[in-house]
Amino acid sequence: MAIQYYAADRIFTGTEWLEDVVIHTIDGRIQAILPTTSVDSAAVQAYADCLIVPAFLDIQLYGAHGRLLAVYPDPETLYATVDYCQGGGAVLCLPTVATNSKEVLFKCIDAVRQYWEEGGPGVWGLHLEGPWLNPVKRGAHIEAFIHPPTVDEVKEMLEYGKGIVKMITLAPEVCSEEVIQLIQSYGVTISAGHSNASFTQATAAFDKGIPAITHLYNAMSSLQHREPGLVGAAFLHPQVKASIIADGHHVSFEAIKIAKQVMGERLFVITDAVTETTEGHYRHERVGDKYECNGTLSGSALTQHQSLLNLVHQAGIEVDEAIRMCSLYPAQVIGADEIYGRIAPGYAAQFVVLSKELALTDVIL
Repeated sequence: MAIQYYAADRIFTGTEWLEDVVIHTIDGRIQAILPTTSVDSAAVQAYADCLIVPAFLDIQLYGAHGRLLAVYPDPETLYATVDYCQGGGAVLCLPTVATNSKEVLFKCIDAVRQYWEEGGPGVWGLHLEGPWLNPVKRGAHIEAFIHPPTVDEVKEMLEYGKGIVKMITLAPEVCSEEVIQLIQSYGVTISAGHSNASFTQATAAFDKGIPAITHLYNAMSSLQHREPGLVGAAFLHPQVKASIIADGHHVSFEAIKIAKQVMGERLFVITDAVTETTEGHYRHERVGDKYECNGTLSGSALTQHQSLLNLVHQAGIEVDEAIRMCSLYPAQVIGADEIYGRIAPGYAAQFVVLSKELALTDVIL
């Protein structure tokens, strides 16, 4: 039985900042938060002049370290992706595959299955971004693979990826109600994205249980004064959450400020990170601190730690709320918020250690 204690100048539980306390963990789970005076200081791993906060999550990225999952659908790619995430404070991720052939999607499912069989950590499941999108809002996605789904096709995908496919980004206006209900029946989180839905169509989809939208503002019907579109529907709906890419390229920081003021706790961040590749359908090329595919913006070079810094320093969001946007809120979207996103008894003993200036000091796994 592994018993450990952690302390810092301040600890953020996800709801409040605490001082003069120690986190007590056993075998990777938090047991209690105790007064400092109740524990022998020699037994405590203490971080001076630092903050301990809940570990981050990243529920949309496509690979790392030169290994795009769609090109290299194998455990090695997933280990590389998890390593990249952990380097930016994210201990849990949803590797993502963009619109592709059925064969590639199935191979990516196989890769996650094999990774888990090997005991690989940090992967919650697989996020399919497409191919059931609206070609009008395809962005960098390959149009040849985009199509409306049949019930049989969806059922085959869900059965093959049962327990592995945890999230699907789709355009609700190209999917039948039967398809939406089928996906929901498998416990898969649906996120509306790459969509040209009208305000009415989007609101109806949210009312029927679609809980999220993918990369707010990007590749979706925009907010117009006569047709508020998917963006307007997300702004006004009381339950739907939205991911956003906080790199200053996909969305301006001023637009993030606006979305935050409107959506509050319903807005969270993803990296949408890709990696260099000269193979496959998506030839991502790094251009400065972003990626392009055939001249189209195709992904970010973010880590979640950089997302946090950008939220605080560029979008003017308070530190505690920025931390929740990287941790608790994405955990809520994928149903992992009983394990991740807080420092409390029963939660995973995985934390990010920051300096008082928010520099990443350590990641406790």
